[in-house]
Amino acid sequence: QVVERHGTKSPTMMHRSSNALWRKATRSFSTIMNVESLPKTSVSKLSNGMRVASEPCAGETVTVGVWVDTGSRYETEENNGVAHFLEHMFFKGTKTRTQSALEMEIENMGGHLNAYTSREQTVFFARVFKKDTGKAMEILADILQNSNFDQDLIDREKSTILREMQEVESQVEEVVFDRLHETAYRGTSLGRTILGPTENINAMNQAMIKDYVETNYTAGRMVVVGAGAIDHNELVKLADTHFGKVPTESKKPVVFEKAVYTGSEIRMRYDDMPDAHIAYALPIGGWTCPDTFPFLVMQHMIGNWDEQLPGGQYSRIPLIQKCAELRMAKKVSSFCTQYSDTGLFGVYCVAEPQALDDLMYNVQFAVTNFAYEVDEVLLEQAKKALIIQHLSMADGCTQVCEEVGRQILSYGRRMHPAEIVARIQAVDSAAIKAAASKYLYDQCHALASIGPTHEMKDYIQMREGTYRLDC
Repeated sequence: QVVERHGTKSPTMMHRSSNALWRKATRSFSTIMNVESLPKTSVSKLSNGMRVASEPCAGETVTVGVWVDTGSRYETEENNGVAHFLEHMFFKGTKTRTQSALEMEIENMGGHLNAYTSREQTVFFARVFKKDTGKAMEILADILQNSNFDQDLIDREKSTILREMQEVESQVEEVVFDRLHETAYRGTSLGRTILGPTENINAMNQAMIKDYVETNYTAGRMVVVGAGAIDHNELVKLADTHFGKVPTESKKPVVFEKAVYTGSEIRMRYDDMPDAHIAYALPIGGWTCPDTFPFLVMQHMIGNWDEQLPGGQYSRIPLIQKCAELRMAKKVSSFCTQYSDTGLFGVYCVAEPQALDDLMYNVQFAVTNFAYEVDEVLLEQAKKALIIQHLSMADGCTQVCEEVGRQILSYGRRMHPAEIVARIQAVDSAAIKAAASKYLYDQCHALASIGPTHEMKDYIQMREGTYRLDC
């Protein structure tokens, strides 16, 4: 879930050598696909500062949405949870539409309306037939600007969100990653959960919600995005008609806490659980960091594996091969979670308690070893897998729309797929070693675990694993 970008700033790193990378992509990847035929994104700006972006895709459907540069990171300890609560309230009816009327309109169009909240972005989008693009835009504008934040509706929604919170807390993996953020970013907004604590949900009121909207839903922090069978000029006109009166700036200062990483751990020991769930991570740079692509490649070099997948013992990836052959883990999943100014790179795993000592040794070895040596064959395999992953995002208008919105908020621009491919191909063993030496080698790690973790080494012993390969 994604990224704070500080409005319209365009990171220098992502612009530097873009033309050279494009030429390289055109030369090197004509065998993968016709680079010249890849659609390009058109971007315009309304008079109030709101950006409008569109990218054509094949088909007769359109996905249009609004990407907002706000999320749980823009909350205080007192109103933590308001961004997610607000997302729910936007679907409870407006001054001219009841909730049932809104749902009926979408159903009658055969459309799909959805939204989600992350730590740094909030997204609303609709997928409809081409002929209903204008109607979809009008509905999005209505719910974002004219929603009915009646206190009775707010009070009724509290029970829904509390049930959702219970569902999330029953998913161990979700809880582990929330605890990982809590320990890695102690005392800061990134360490808080998206849903917020129960007491904040119960205390939610109309004034808190309206204040959050007025402060964060401003034109300079919003991007209207369309993908599919859509004309850019038409989208700009629709955006100007429906969003042209959105305030340019907030009258109040925006809450944004600097990310402060703390090497630490949270261990929630429950010996009655059959398996231990562990997330091990080290701090890296944010989305605009020059080492972003080396870390994305490293993520694929560690890979993902589940015991129900056959053939793990034959994998070229050492961690997966050992986990499968020696039954050290039931699940291994690498992750590279980035925000505007920070990120976490690491491994999530599930294992029986007696295997934890060997498992965590091999997990740390896999991460730390990038600073010492790089398997060239595995590197090329990982790069190809990452390229396929990115190119597959062009398969549908909704995926394209999400990529365009996320990138404009993250980078200040849309990165063409050919440039992304070129940046991936430019990653070599020297880039891997340099990034690993800078961010992974001899750094204090963050760890969150739930379950029977008594066989796992303590923090000080594990700390040695970030620079030694024999501990």
